Amino acid sequence: MKLVTFSNNGREQLAFYINDKLYPTTAANGLLPATMKDMLHDWGANIELMKAAEADIKSGENKAEGIAFAGASVMAPVPYPTSCRDGYAFRQHVAAARRNRKVDMIAEFDQYPIFYFTNHNAIQGPGPIPVMPDHFKKLDFELEAAIVICKKGRNIKAAEADDYIGGYMIMNDMSARTLQMEEMLLNLGPAKGKDFSTVIGPILVTPDELEAYKIPAKPNHTGKAYNLKMTCTVNGVKVSEGNMGDMDWTFAEIIERCAYGADILPGDVIGSGTVGTGCFLELNGTGLLSDPNYKVQWLQDGDVVEMDIAGLGHLSNTIAAEKTDFSILALKKGA
Repeated sequence: MKLVTFSNNGREQLAFYINDKLYPTTAANGLLPATMKDMLHDWGANIELMKAAEADIKSGENKAEGIAFAGASVMAPVPYPTSCRDGYAFRQHVAAARRNRKVDMIAEFDQYPIFYFTNHNAIQGPGPIPVMPDHFKKLDFELEAAIVICKKGRNIKAAEADDYIGGYMIMNDMSARTLQMEEMLLNLGPAKGKDFSTVIGPILVTPDELEAYKIPAKPNHTGKAYNLKMTCTVNGVKVSEGNMGDMDWTFAEIIERCAYGADILPGDVIGSGTVGTGCFLELNGTGLLSDPNYKVQWLQDGDVVEMDIAGLGHLSNTIAAEKTDFSILALKKGA
């Protein structure tokens, strides 16, 4: 299934996405969950009812009226996650970033998958991204994929972890690099440079939809992997291209680490980390390494950031400056 959350007369509404139309779940069948939260809360009981309703809509047996996706007020598919973690799964991105800083690749990358927590209250879907003045100091996108957890678990082995994935989404882990780098000088973070916006969606795609894209995981790794082309354009110009199949650590392995000694819950969102070439920080560093006169690029007010992942859809956002001159960088104390 492909599922979307949209604002229906000011209320959150879960819908099937079929042929560029949205079919509200409750209009298709009054027994179906009205929101993604309700869907995830009892995924096992809901999933078969949802599949049956979707099949009836596709066959024409169910005469529910569809709403044009293009005209809908689309939200994040999981608008209120219980938590949001982001991984570090693509070796190409990590190696390039370290090469650009002229430091060796860190050996620990190949030993265990890591993640950090980000602000689950700053999740948003397509549309404007409100940005403060300090965020514009090296404002960046990050091209990623993400999953949502659909059942509670703890101490899960990677071999079973894919069963906890409800679906996949595009993710843009927005980053304010100056704030991020200042904070990380103190060996904490990233937090302040990441907490203003994380974009997911606009569609949640269940794993069965991606069977045709399945490929083997990397050698010595466990879990499902998919051959899904990933691209990002800024103002119509392609700046990034990669593939979800290039993930070195699988989502299953990331889940295994997340769930060690801790509960994972329905509604937890977990990102993949940035694909190779998937942000300006990496692209600028690579450009400057070969040409000291390389013109670096960062996101500006009004820029349109568009991401596509095969099978997962198209995500579009516009950078929108907040009308304020308030700066926390200006509040720094003297040495």
